[in-house]
Amino acid sequence: EIEEPSIINKKVYKKELYYLQIELLKLQEWLKQTGKTVIIVFEGRDSAGKGSTIKKFTENLNPRHYNVVALGVPTPEERQSWWDRYRSQIKKGMINFFDRSWYNRGLIEPVMGYGSPEEYEEFMENVEHFENDLVREGDFLFKLWFSIDKETQKRRFDIRQKSPLKYWKYSPNDSKMQDLWDRFTEFKEKLFDKTSTVNHPWVIIDSQDKRISGLNAIRYILKNIPYQDKNTEVLNAEYPEVLTVLRP
Repeated sequence: EIEEPSIINKKVYKKELYYLQIELLKLQEWLKQTGKTVIIVFEGRDSAGKGSTIKKFTENLNPRHYNVVALGVPTPEERQSWWDRYRSQIKKGMINFFDRSWYNRGLIEPVMGYGSPEEYEEFMENVEHFENDLVREGDFLFKLWFSIDKETQKRRFDIRQKSPLKYWKYSPNDSKMQDLWDRFTEFKEKLFDKTSTVNHPWVIIDSQDKRISGLNAIRYILKNIPYQDKNTEVLNAEYPEVLTVLRP
């Protein structure tokens, strides 16, 4: 298996991840005690590192107290009840990881031509209300966007196709994404302009270096939740140039 290069060596990376995963366990215990819920949306282009980052989060968590949501193609009924489709997946008192999310309707569907203009407009008009409603009881919602360039995406697609363990991640739609790069960018920018709100801004994470983007993603979440017994020394050792919060 080909391992991507990184500006930090494996020993340093493993040490930093170890202490961050300890903090994640503290967060998980705090959620069990308080009943609070965390929802984390992972979005970005194909091969940007969403799934691998979720694995970094969950590697040592108690599997009974987190929830990974990766939905497939919606049925006709689910297309009619878009918000309920995703709301019903959220488990209270847990960390909920959405490997792609309700934002499929605002991005993948219009880019690929799967949805109608009316569905797109309805989504863009109502997503802010939907997200505010999700956390009205003091829960937490984070929207992470993993960013890569076109050349990195192509290189990762090539690696996937050649890998005996990851070939299944490559689909016919992946090849189309290289051709639709500019169209994807157009809808991505519309999405940021409309849906990066005061309460729930998009957090852009440069994921050209997967080790650093994974560490930064975990740190950002932990720093923005008031769980008990935080180790601030661990949380402050970030790579700030890799993370940008899109304030409206």
